[in-house]
Parts: sequence; C-alpha cells; structure tokens
Amino acid sequence: MSSSISSDLIDRCAQEYEGNPQNKIMQRAIIKNGIRDISISHEPAIDMQYTFSHEIETGQITAQKSSGRCWLFAGLNTLRLAVMRKLNLETFEFSQNYAMFWDKLEKANYFLESILETVEEEVDGRLVMWLLGAPVNDGGQWDMFINLLEKYGAVPKHIMPETFQSGNTGIMNYLLTLKLREDAARLREAFRAGQSMDELRAMKEEMLGEVYRILCRSLGTPPQRFDFEYRDKDKQFHRDADLTPQGFLHKYVDVKLDDYVSVINAPTADKPYGKTYTVQYLGNVRGGGIVLYLNVDIQTLKQAALAQLMDGEPVWFGCDVGKMMDRDSGIMDMGMFDYGSALDVEFGLNKAERLDYRESAMSHAMVFTGVNVVDGQPVRWKVENSWGKEPGNEGWFIMSDAWFDEYLYQVVVNKKYLSQELLEALKQEPIQLKPWDPMGSLAGRF
Repeated sequence: MSSSISSDLIDRCAQEYEGNPQNKIMQRAIIKNGIRDISISHEPAIDMQYTFSHEIETGQITAQKSSGRCWLFAGLNTLRLAVMRKLNLETFEFSQNYAMFWDKLEKANYFLESILETVEEEVDGRLVMWLLGAPVNDGGQWDMFINLLEKYGAVPKHIMPETFQSGNTGIMNYLLTLKLREDAARLREAFRAGQSMDELRAMKEEMLGEVYRILCRSLGTPPQRFDFEYRDKDKQFHRDADLTPQGFLHKYVDVKLDDYVSVINAPTADKPYGKTYTVQYLGNVRGGGIVLYLNVDIQTLKQAALAQLMDGEPVWFGCDVGKMMDRDSGIMDMGMFDYGSALDVEFGLNKAERLDYRESAMSHAMVFTGVNVVDGQPVRWKVENSWGKEPGNEGWFIMSDAWFDEYLYQVVVNKKYLSQELLEALKQEPIQLKPWDPMGSLAGRF
C-alpha cells in the first residue's frame, strides 16, 4: 500500500462521511458552538455537590495571577494553617513573591552550574538543548519548595507584597532567560579559551549579580528583618519585633518538614512500584535536597492522602488540571466532556500510555482541604486552588474519585501514613530519570 494519502482514500472517507446524516447535524452544531460546549455534560454538576463529610478550616482563596507559581502557592497554603491555628487567626497568607525571588536567583545559579557541568558537551546535543530550554521558569516541585524554606525562611505577605511582575512573570522570565542564555554562551566560550573552573565561577558570580539586580527591580528587595503585627479572632492586637525570615518560619510553623515525602503514581513499565526516583538536572538550590519520589499504586497513594486529611491536615498534590475540567464550575470529573460522542471517535489511552506518549503530565499543584467519604471510601475531594475567586465555587474546586485515579500523579504526605515496607523503600538510592521524563513536568521542563 502507498505511504501517501491517495485520492481513493479521500474519496472513501468522503463517501463514508456523507453517507451518515448524523455527521452533518454534529458538524453544524460544532461549527456554531465549538466542540467543548456541545460536549459538556450536566450530570457531574448534579453529582459533584460542594458538600463534604470532612473539611479542614482554611484561609481565604489566593491568586497566582498570570504566573506559574502554583507549587509555591500550594506549598505555602499547606503551611499557613499552622500559623492560623497557633495565633488564632481568621486567615493568613505568606508572601509568595518572597519565595519566588529566591527561587529565581537559585534557579539561575542552578542553571549556570549545569552549564559548567556540561561545558564539554556539544551545544546542539539533547542535554544542553534541554538545559537551554527554560533556565528560570516559574514551575517547581515540593522538594524545591522545602529547599527555599530551609535556606531563606518565609515572611507574611504584606512584608513583601505582590508586584506587577510577580503576578505577570512573562516579560521578566523572557529577559532573565535571554540574559542566562547569553551567560551560558560566554561561559562556554571562556572554557574553550582555556579559562579554569575557578575563573569560570568568578564570571558566574558577576552574572548572578545581574540576575539579582533584575529581580530586585522587578519584585522588590527581600527583607532581612521585620516586625510582625496582627490582630487575632478575639480582636486582640499583637506585635513581634525584629524577626528574620528564618526566625519567623521556625517560630510560627510547627511542622517538621523532614517528615513529609512525595508519593507518586506513575504506572509506566520503566518505574516499578516500591522504588524511589529522582530527575536529573531538576532542582533549584545547589547543595539542597534533591527532588525525591516514591512510586506506589494509586490505592496506596489515595489511602495515605485520605488518612492525612481525616487527621485534619491538608495535602499538597500535583495533577494534570487541564483534563476533563470545567473552569467555570470547578468540576474535575471523567464524565465532564463527551468528546467521543461529539466526534464519533473513541479515545482509549490509559494512564500509563498517557504518560509514555506525552498526552498527560503534572501541570498544576493544589491542596486537598476536604473529602466526602461514603462507607469508608472517598467519592469526591475538596480542592483549594490558587486562581482567585472567579473560577469554581468562589475559588474552590471539586474532584471526583475517578478523576483522582486517572489524572492525579503526586501527593505529599507525612511518613507516618506509609507502611513499614514503604519506609524501608525510602532508604533506597533513587533511580535517576532523564531530565525530560514526565515526572519533571510540574517544574516546567516538559
């Protein structure tokens, strides 16, 4: 048979299409309204009520605006509950801008160090091309979030508030990327000219000075010391003077960060369950902890998340938010859109195949703050998003348990919710995944 599209094939396709009157009806509907609107199902809106058998108190909905900082928002939102409980507050919000400032600076250093590590590689090789693809994107992972907390602490939002560029990172990221690609070129040229590694790192420090200047002008100058003033639920005023960001975090967040671990469900043949994994060249803080995953089956992951929620603690998670999700209602459900019926085409990839064939990957981090349990089993999950109050139910989203199975890939849970066998598995040397593995996608490298 021919490798090209023949006129006979076209004629056959046309005859089959014209021979079915339903095709014309659907064609007119789709041309007028679009595939999405004619495919949306109304049943999930009935089944997915915003009521839950178990809910955790939370603060006000946050807004990452036009930025990819979901992982920072989700991380800080999981920790703010500790501050609210400790200080008897109605709500509280950390400065996401402060965390992003240090993340950008650390990512710039991480990128330049990666360029030095690969300085003998060809510039058009896959690895160097990958590194050059996105030196300082907005994305990140839980362990990268922990690296920032441990090195730089945290501050209340009003101490380093949002700026235009913190909520609109596109042009800032473009200019940082432009400068860092130029820096990469200069470092590689200097290496070829015979400069030593010490001389190259001296050049790197000058380059980081420029990155710091760009960040200060775009995001503001991060505080070194500050006074924390607040009024509690009983209208009592409090002041805690002359705090450092590290001191504030340690004083007001009674959470042992080392007790938490990223558990993933990646049911692909290359990632056996019960093993730990990391992704090459995925990180932010040089000298900090690596990104570490423990891969388990979906039921084990789900039970750990459920146990933590039932104990009154929120759960950070990573998912592919764009799939079978209606932004207006905030519903994530496998029956949300019937594209197959609209197009008379069957879509049949399973979860593993979607990962292998780049149809799905972690794209967004959010927080579980509630769950509806029937006969001991979760049926729907309450989700705290960071897209402001407009989408969903005043900013809250809702996830069916079936959607959880198919499009959720990661949760962060306390180790106490893992079996002894899995705790032993955490002691393994992690298997290194390629930089372009889909498990690195939440950091914006997919």
